[in-house]
Amino acid sequence: MFTGLIQGLGTLQPLGADQLQITCSPVVSRLILQDLAIGDSVSVDGVCLTVVEILPQGFIAVASPETRDRTTFGRIHGIPVNLETSLRVGSKLGGHFVTGHIDGIGYLREAIQTATSWEMAFTTDDPRVTRYIIPKGSIAINGISLTVADCDPSGSWFRVAVIPHTYAETNLQYLRPGSPVNLEGDILGKYVEKFLRLDAFPGPTVPSPHHESLSTSFLAEHGYL
Repeated sequence: MFTGLIQGLGTLQPLGADQLQITCSPVVSRLILQDLAIGDSVSVDGVCLTVVEILPQGFIAVASPETRDRTTFGRIHGIPVNLETSLRVGSKLGGHFVTGHIDGIGYLREAIQTATSWEMAFTTDDPRVTRYIIPKGSIAINGISLTVADCDPSGSWFRVAVIPHTYAETNLQYLRPGSPVNLEGDILGKYVEKFLRLDAFPGPTVPSPHHESLSTSFLAEHGYL
């Protein structure tokens, strides 16, 4: 589990069919490697990877064929990757809960600098992503916790406002129109969706007398819609 707050940048190099080498600068290495151990999870551009070897200035992680097919790892060349170590119990949660399990790929449409932020628009046609994109909802873009400022009804287009610090400290600064990005919808939205689906098609279980069915009317009544 991660928070979507990036700790530094690294460079990615494929090693064979199932391993990736991530190399960091000395400054980022001191931050990332200080508590890192074999078997730990690290978010690399939003993808949860398992560390199998620790290097003086980086680490080697395992990436399955499915991971490569479902993410941008096979499509990015020369762009630094965002890094974040896993959330520790008791740590501050400054972003939102990010699992590191990518739902699909999106593409940068445009990035416009304003007086206070960068307004970045993205597109995606993957229904595994679009269904979880809502105004003011959370989304992880290359592992970065961001808030959807605006979107179309289908979720295939959305816009985020990125503060200058986040833009300068992550690989968003290297994106150009058409650049692919890893997208992960909010895990809380996924659970709400499943509860609503189960409510529409109830199973044979007997509900508890203290359980109130989760439905769209229940959510609206309690201020969630």
